Amino acid sequence: MADTTAHPLFRFRWLIFLILALAYFFVYFHRLSLSVVADSLVKDFNTSAGTLGLLGSIYFYCYAAMQLPAGLLSDSVGPRRTVTWFLIAASAGSILFGLAPNIETAFVGRVLVGFGVSMVFIPTMKILSQWYYPHEFASMAGILNAVGGAGVMAATWVLAMMTVAFGWRLSFELIGGCTLVIAILAWLMIRDRPQDRGWPAIGDLAATSGTPTAPPQAIPLLAGMRQVVGNRHFWPLALWFFFDCGIFFGFGGLWGGPFLMHVYGLSREAAGAVLSMIAWGMIIGSPLLGFVSDRVLKSRKKPFVGCTLILTIELGILYFFPTGLSVAMLYVAFFVFSVCASSIVVIGFTATKELFPVQIAGTSVGTVNLFPFLGGAVYMPLMGKILDLYPREASGAYALEGYTTMMLVLLISAVLALGCTLVMKETFKRQPAS
Repeated sequence: MADTTAHPLFRFRWLIFLILALAYFFVYFHRLSLSVVADSLVKDFNTSAGTLGLLGSIYFYCYAAMQLPAGLLSDSVGPRRTVTWFLIAASAGSILFGLAPNIETAFVGRVLVGFGVSMVFIPTMKILSQWYYPHEFASMAGILNAVGGAGVMAATWVLAMMTVAFGWRLSFELIGGCTLVIAILAWLMIRDRPQDRGWPAIGDLAATSGTPTAPPQAIPLLAGMRQVVGNRHFWPLALWFFFDCGIFFGFGGLWGGPFLMHVYGLSREAAGAVLSMIAWGMIIGSPLLGFVSDRVLKSRKKPFVGCTLILTIELGILYFFPTGLSVAMLYVAFFVFSVCASSIVVIGFTATKELFPVQIAGTSVGTVNLFPFLGGAVYMPLMGKILDLYPREASGAYALEGYTTMMLVLLISAVLALGCTLVMKETFKRQPAS
């Protein structure tokens, strides 16, 4: 067989990935950006903390609402058009937010941002499925998730420096300008599949002399949806996403900070330093798990089972010994928590994609992506209600008994997630020897 690695496709696909990764960086950046400028927003808009909380949460409502449409649009009008159009909306929203004379205009800006960045991840998964071999997909998804982790860091550290240097308004206007540049690059450089540049499909390049073939026959949208929800192997993955991401968003995304401050007596700064391990877990763990799945274990199911088992053990330790960790061990615990509850999702999206024909990759990944946000929507308030069942201490801190009960619920959820992994279908397909 002729050496195909010199084909320009292999260089060009990295350019495509770079543009999409930059877009995904801003997805996570916008997700956490308001926390740094919250005090300035309350002052400038003369608003309440409750209103500001709603301003922050509107991003998540918009993002969740658009996951299924993102899959359908990616499979119908194409991921390149979808990413470009909605990045332009996100750019306009960020600029409008920076210029907002009042809180109502700021809400409009955040809605545009939420809708705009919601259309990055699913189209990116669709494009990667066309430009990379199946055995490379998890590794690339891992790198992409690591870039998201870098966005988490930038939303706090970099934005804080920008706000000091330029003020929050100009900072968001500059972010909007950068987003617009990425949208233009996406339109000019990204192509939905190699055939759009006259090249062979990635699978054909490995198997044949490189003669381009016609794209596979499209699957109608409703038929694709029925194929996804009617597949019995889809539901263990979907339920795993619900429980796993419910644990991650509920504890790591909200109640982990109060837990560290109330149970371990850490200052806000010290708790923030421990919580930063969540970002590092994503940055390091996501590409590592993708590589291990693709190259070492050559399996999707084994990383699922291993990470969920470790997560279950860790939550068991926190339940039985809630005050028994040193500060150094807390750093380790939150890093491991991030890898096993957050980085592992790249394998989840890979397995979902591999369950179905590539024509409905957007629909399948978009459908399963409803469940992480559903988990977060359920677990965040559920954990709060559990804590409210117990009288607060004189200092206002939640009671240790409340956190212990919360850990028990999280432990049970991890056991249920582990059960889902045991009945999952192995989707990794070994490549034939050349």
